[in-house]
Amino acid sequence: MKYTIFNTPGIKSFFRLLSLFLMKILGWKRIGRLPVEKRYVMIAAPHTSNWDLFYGMIMNLSFKNDVRWMGKKELFRFPFGGIMKWLGGIPVDRSRSGNLVAGMVDEFKRRESLVIAVSPEGSRSRVNTWKTGFYHIARGAGVPVLTAFLDYEKKEAGYGPLFTPGDDIRSDMELIMDFYRNIEGRYRSSYSSVVLKDIPAPD
Repeated sequence: MKYTIFNTPGIKSFFRLLSLFLMKILGWKRIGRLPVEKRYVMIAAPHTSNWDLFYGMIMNLSFKNDVRWMGKKELFRFPFGGIMKWLGGIPVDRSRSGNLVAGMVDEFKRRESLVIAVSPEGSRSRVNTWKTGFYHIARGAGVPVLTAFLDYEKKEAGYGPLFTPGDDIRSDMELIMDFYRNIEGRYRSSYSSVVLKDIPAPD
């Protein structure tokens, strides 16, 4: 979809002002700043509640971040599919992860500007593994990874460091995980015991 809530001419400024107003009255503070880069994969974590979509939307609107997010294809069924796409959603078939990575890499290569938000937990249910698809998309497309977060305990939302994937996925993922260890989702989600999925064991 060409136009979304983040870039529709004539109304995007209204939604940004509305998002700033909502964050203020709800007691949330913005942290960090939007990168100058035009293409990157954005980690959306922790993901423990359906409210993450709402707060993630107003946070990104407040920063004027033209972002797309990936969601399970069931969310895009009639009659809400068009609305979900206008909100920036891209339907994902979770059973085809390999094709998903390749498809997203191709999408980055076709566009001069693209931000894709990915939840590495893959579900709002409590999990003890992180999927690494977001990392492989970024590395395959040659784009950085942005750490975005919603900390419900501190009521802080925004962006952390920007990582450039290297040759050591285990080391990179551990650095990324360290950033999230003290960030709390709407429901408690300690990352101290999270296992990094699909990462080769060290030699």
